[in-house]
Amino acid sequence: MKSGRMSLTPPVPPNVPLLRVRTPDGRVLRFAQAFHVGRGEECEVRVDDAKVSRRHLLVSCERGGWSFQDLRSANGVFADGQRLEAANISRSLTVTLGREGPSLTFDVERRPTGPDLHRTEYEQPQEGPDAVEDVAQRYFGSASDDAPVGRRTMMIRKAFQQVQQKQKRKHAVVVAAISIAAISAVGYAVYAYREMQQQRAFVEDLFYQIKSLDVSIADLERRLAAAGDRQAQDQVNVARARRREMEQNYDRLISRLNVYNRRLTEPDRLILRVTRLFGECELAAPSEYLDEVWRYITMWQSTGRFERGVRLAEEKGYTRRIAQEFIDQGLPPQFFYLALQESDFNAFASGPRTYMGIAKGMWQFVPDTAKRYGLTIGPLMDVPQPDANDDRHKWDKATGAAARYIKDIYATDAQASGLLVMAGYNWGENRVIRNIRSLSANPKDRNFWKLTERYRIPDETYNYVFSIVSAAVIGENPRMFGFSFDNPLKFVDAEP
Repeated sequence: MKSGRMSLTPPVPPNVPLLRVRTPDGRVLRFAQAFHVGRGEECEVRVDDAKVSRRHLLVSCERGGWSFQDLRSANGVFADGQRLEAANISRSLTVTLGREGPSLTFDVERRPTGPDLHRTEYEQPQEGPDAVEDVAQRYFGSASDDAPVGRRTMMIRKAFQQVQQKQKRKHAVVVAAISIAAISAVGYAVYAYREMQQQRAFVEDLFYQIKSLDVSIADLERRLAAAGDRQAQDQVNVARARRREMEQNYDRLISRLNVYNRRLTEPDRLILRVTRLFGECELAAPSEYLDEVWRYITMWQSTGRFERGVRLAEEKGYTRRIAQEFIDQGLPPQFFYLALQESDFNAFASGPRTYMGIAKGMWQFVPDTAKRYGLTIGPLMDVPQPDANDDRHKWDKATGAAARYIKDIYATDAQASGLLVMAGYNWGENRVIRNIRSLSANPKDRNFWKLTERYRIPDETYNYVFSIVSAAVIGENPRMFGFSFDNPLKFVDAEP
């Protein structure tokens, strides 16, 4: 565990108490204004531990009293075994970041005044016998003192003055050298920072060029599927070869930027890889994104739903067929987890009655969408129960229709953003799709980050998207997240 950055703060009223923070390694920090605790570089108190979120909690002082607030951390904040969302710090409080994570102790203390204002636990008062002052005054006091001095004292004083002159000259040279070095270092730091920002911007632009190419490929493939256009097939082959080359360049540039090595845990890296797989740029992800995905991972871990759904898909033989349908459409097979979120892989599921009708089957098609993608609707379409004559309950047919529907959203409204595909699938032709269409058609401006930045999307859709992304992250390595089985899609990478 390392302490966060300490900086001078503006003067505050003397009646505001200081908060002393003691870390497990014995260091003590004092604060007179609000600060963050977390794993991120931006936190004033940085805790480098896998159980700690990037921004775990906020500690603040209002109306003369200190308190803390949990910032929706993945593992929570505990005191005396109880999880707390927020609490006042009246005198002394010890908390753990996560149930068995690292601990911090907060102590409210009277604000010091005068010369003690900026003292820390590491500063020690200067002490020494009176004899030292006497000697210093005798040999190095002012030469104009009235007290008589001997020849030896005068010699010592002259020698001391000569040494002082030499030291001053050396000191001036050293200060000048340090100043030049400092200016050079600052200049280089500014140059390096600007260079890095330019590189990041270039790499991000390359990512969205790849996304634009993905949209073109998807459109060509739709034309090919609709009319068997031979010329379209040749164009697809050329475009896919170009895409592979661009992606290899992107991988090399991402490696140079150390995006996946910047003090990230292996689960954090996995989150970024899955996010990119779904068509969102890891460089553009908001700072709180990793913590938010972790929050949904924790939800999956707290129930048996993930394991039950995956095991059912495996036992019924759904997994390979679903994955292959998406691969055939040129889409990530991880859209497999969309069916988990929709129905827990229940082919006979029926949703609630809505103005668009009752959604049915594994993929929860409403009647109009099902008809548009070639599915027959049974006579019980208005009854929330299974219907043997309804293709929506025939999981293999419904899966093919779902893959084609998702491909159409991917190639048009979503502009190759997998997360926008999920949002669009959840709300169909409703408000979310209208909001998506209001964004620029350029993939750089039409993606999930831009959508959430510009609009407040419905909670249902927000939860839907993050539930699927977090499920896909767990699915890449279930054992890493505490499950007792392997990646259900591992055969995808194993096949030539």
